[in-house]
Amino acid sequence: MRSEKKSRKFWFIAILCLIIVLPAGWYLWSRLEKEKPTLNMNLLSPHLGQSQVFSLVVSDAKSGLRRLWVGLLKNGQEAVLHDEKFPSAGFFKGGKVHETSVKIQLAPEVLGFSDGDAILRTVISDYSWRGWWKGNITYTEKNVKIDTRPPEIEVLSRAHNISQGGAGLVIFRASETCSKSGVQVGDHFYPGHAGFFKDSNVYLAFIALGYQQGTDTAISLKVTDLAGNEATGGLNYHLRKKSFRQDRLNIRDSFLKQKMPYFSSQIPQDSTLSLVDKFLKVNRDLREANYQTIADVCHDTDAKIHWQDDFLRLPKSATRAKFADHRVYIYKGREIDRQVHMGVDLASVARSPIPAANTGIVIFAEFLGIYGKTVILDHGFGLFSMYAHLSNIGVKVGDQLSKGDILGRTGLTGLAGGDHLHFSVLIHDTFVNPVEWWDMKWIQHNVLSKIEQAGSEIKRE
Repeated sequence: MRSEKKSRKFWFIAILCLIIVLPAGWYLWSRLEKEKPTLNMNLLSPHLGQSQVFSLVVSDAKSGLRRLWVGLLKNGQEAVLHDEKFPSAGFFKGGKVHETSVKIQLAPEVLGFSDGDAILRTVISDYSWRGWWKGNITYTEKNVKIDTRPPEIEVLSRAHNISQGGAGLVIFRASETCSKSGVQVGDHFYPGHAGFFKDSNVYLAFIALGYQQGTDTAISLKVTDLAGNEATGGLNYHLRKKSFRQDRLNIRDSFLKQKMPYFSSQIPQDSTLSLVDKFLKVNRDLREANYQTIADVCHDTDAKIHWQDDFLRLPKSATRAKFADHRVYIYKGREIDRQVHMGVDLASVARSPIPAANTGIVIFAEFLGIYGKTVILDHGFGLFSMYAHLSNIGVKVGDQLSKGDILGRTGLTGLAGGDHLHFSVLIHDTFVNPVEWWDMKWIQHNVLSKIEQAGSEIKRE
């Protein structure tokens, strides 16, 4: 009997211990968890300018956050950017906060830091019982560079004479690597491109003066370094006024009946719309949408000059419409619309073979609304040529064409009233006068001589 009582007592104590000790052990183990807090820092650049805001997201799913400390250190000098302690939910429960985000304003000069290398340090702890109740600690250091001075700009190209609707080239050097550089022409920005010269801080920027921009348009250089410091510089330029023709186009019912069905899938279908109303939607709304497509296609460019010498014109062709003709559309004796013709129309025999005006890469080759079957070539550094109203396209995107290679044949697709080539030249997303690029003297004076001059100055240094 005694042995049975002892046995029962033993098992009772053993079960009691299991009931108490195991949960206690499990809880103690959980409070001693070793998972460190996590940190996600959104610092746009390791280069710190005069002022910037960056954000931190810190979290600890298990024990909860105890403290977040952020500081900037340079040559033994320390500045506390953020120091926050998070509340406890109780000794046995851990922290109340498991995730939070913080925005920090950082202005090195205000903190008394000079330019140079520095360290951005963060320390995060949680409510784990590890480390004698100090918790798990996440310690990070990020090397940063304080740069509060704007870059200096040196113009390497000299006189810049540009006509309305014309192009130009500006070559300049920045005193440091820049995240953004280029030339501001009125309200339009033309990016600079490095890579032509060995000095990576020398930039070429093809620019344009839109046909609608007057001779009072302001032109300046603008650069932004890696720390976000901006600088603006002036340059020597002269803008020439140019007059453009006004052209009256009579729109006939026969033309509308022939052309409007081709656009049925590209404009809203409304049975109440007359053929004239449909034409206006094509000539206005679709034209604008087509331009946006062209601008998007010409957004990126190869950082290499592919072309050489003057651009080819469609052989044995006559000019039927000029660049920036201000067109007035007449229907049954009354004006119904006005648009500007952004290219030169060249007519030869029907379905004439079209040579690539210069060496380039095909970046667009498909049907494009009012322009019909269209091909666009990238000649590098933001210079493009466009061929529209083709009857057929003989190339595909990605093809490398040499000057004179046949890319298709003339036609009357799109809004063309007869077989011809609509030829355009663009500087990034701005149409410019193709006549300039057919003229070797203009190219030599406005482009090639500037590159030669800038190259010789760089070598002399």
